[in-house]
Amino acid sequence: MLGFRRSRHRLTTAAAVFGLLVAGAAVQASAAAPAAAATPHRILFDNAHAETAGNADWIISTSQPDPLGQDSLPSAETDWTGALSSWGVALQKTGDYSLKTLPSGSSLAYGGSTATDLSNFDTLVLPEPNTLFTTAEKTAIMTFVKNGGGLFMVSDHTGADRNSDGEDAVEILNDLMTNNSVDSTDPFGFSIDTLSISSDYPSAISDSSNAVLHGSFGTVTKSLIASGTTATLKPADNSAVKGLLYRTGYSGNTGAFFATSTFGSGRVAFWGDSSPIDDGTGQSGNTLYDGWNDTGATDAALALNATEWLAGGGSSGGGGGGGTCTAAQLLANPGFESGNTSWTATSGVITNSSSEAARTGSYKAWLNGYGSANTDTLSQSVTIPSGCAATLNFYLHVDTAETTTSTAYDTLKAQVLNSSGTVLSTLATYSNLNAASGYTLRSFDLSSYAGQTVTVKFTGTEGSTLQTSFVLDDTALNVS
Repeated sequence: MLGFRRSRHRLTTAAAVFGLLVAGAAVQASAAAPAAAATPHRILFDNAHAETAGNADWIISTSQPDPLGQDSLPSAETDWTGALSSWGVALQKTGDYSLKTLPSGSSLAYGGSTATDLSNFDTLVLPEPNTLFTTAEKTAIMTFVKNGGGLFMVSDHTGADRNSDGEDAVEILNDLMTNNSVDSTDPFGFSIDTLSISSDYPSAISDSSNAVLHGSFGTVTKSLIASGTTATLKPADNSAVKGLLYRTGYSGNTGAFFATSTFGSGRVAFWGDSSPIDDGTGQSGNTLYDGWNDTGATDAALALNATEWLAGGGSSGGGGGGGTCTAAQLLANPGFESGNTSWTATSGVITNSSSEAARTGSYKAWLNGYGSANTDTLSQSVTIPSGCAATLNFYLHVDTAETTTSTAYDTLKAQVLNSSGTVLSTLATYSNLNAASGYTLRSFDLSSYAGQTVTVKFTGTEGSTLQTSFVLDDTALNVS
């Protein structure tokens, strides 16, 4: 069986490689240094909900989804076009972030195979959305956060209905929190106030250990309100909610202009005005305000520190785990170099066949690739200690002979199961549409399973004609 499988793979893989040669140069350029491996913080900025309606210009670049298409080495805010270009350029210049934009006409989704699917990102930024999220989108957002994603919600004052559809950011974000299929019982522990505050410089609380107020991008002292709102905190609903900057004269549970919280194993941030993220530059014809560089505030440091914290950086706040944890890598035989040990796999999956190269060493896990209807599985049971933050990493290479650019004929599911075999979460689904040369790092937060014994499982399902190979290598389940 194994020998036949190698031969079949060799023939179909050669055909697939030949079919991909036309786009080889472009594919190789993106795959030679996988974005997630070199830039661990993956941020998606939303532009699918009227973020540029009226005078708004809440984009990091007009090149979408990839801002690097406008300028691959930006050094100044004007190298990218958009009122959020300063935010984007500042992150890009660190070399630690991979930035994308969900373009207008798209929808937010989680667990799919598109490049802008939320499963491919660490943080979602909602910069003053002006259309309601659909039921499916709200489910996607909430599931993304629950499973470890970061959510950055930027509101504006009540009545800021830029596209005149009867909804403003206050209503839209409150609807997300109170009318979703995942948890509508005040999941983040705050609600956004229906206020229009004309001006103020909200002050930061005193907390030297807070990673948002004292992060790698600087110390936050004040922010800016230029027609904005605040939030009312409800710690009885979520004890993790915390106000970091308050409207003048307010404290405690009222008047929070910037707040953070957690949900599941994810992190949440709220900002009550879009003016602080506005850098005064953007597309021609828009009336913009430079709050990013306002000398009376430290808005740049606040935005950047919060982005870092939401993506998993910093030392305080949410993100799962907490308490005492001994750092470790938990998977046995993570690079498959010991052959068919420690893992439970269908015949021939763990192999040193030369038809598909391992990322490192000689062995890898090779699911499917026959060009006929079949299902391959690979799994390992592991106990995640209590009090630990946990991250599952694996490198994936997808090779296919399929020529479609729209239909997922062959799929690979990455899932977490309990000890009874019940699926707790489908982390992602990949398909022939994800084919590319080289390996790409995939990462998922499993902190919500701390204290449990779970099974990490990969299931590859191939159709009846053209082959698709899903090749895994260098897995890891790191706890800290």
